[in-house]
Amino acid sequence: MAVKSVSIRIEQEMLEKLAYVADYEGRSVNSHVLVLIRENIKAFEEANGEIVGDINADVNVKPTRK
Repeated sequence: MAVKSVSIRIEQEMLEKLAYVADYEGRSVNSHVLVLIRENIKAFEEANGEIVGDINADVNVKPTRK
């Protein structure tokens, strides 16, 4: 699976808070964002049915250190 890069615009305060939560969970901001995306996709699929395709949401997400 190809890994793509995405740029986002985010307010400084929100980024700082996101970094705080990510650090608390033992992740980088990038890994934490991927966890949040994975959780969002899972919730979507539970409510709306599986998204069909060769998509593996667990890729590129490190487990927590807790």
